[in-house]
Amino acid sequence: MTKTITFNELRRIKDCLPDGSMHRIADELNVTVQTVRNYFGGNNYEYGKNCGLHIEPGPDGGIVVLDNTTIYDMAMSILQEENSMAEEK
Repeated sequence: MTKTITFNELRRIKDCLPDGSMHRIADELNVTVQTVRNYFGGNNYEYGKNCGLHIEPGPDGGIVVLDNTTIYDMAMSILQEENSMAEEK
């Protein structure tokens, strides 16, 4: 399933993730941490792979088409966990 969002929205999601989230996602998917970083707009392909991220010029940093939403879905689950824990306090 594909998803289309803005680049700035993708970066906001990354910036809201708690410390260790990149490692957690990488470990669960058996990929390198750099591959997860590349998914969120990084560009180090020497140590990481491209995970189906396509950026087109446009407003709000450009339009991003995610061919595979697995990392995005995991990031959103982590953010929901964080929100739930914050509400319980």
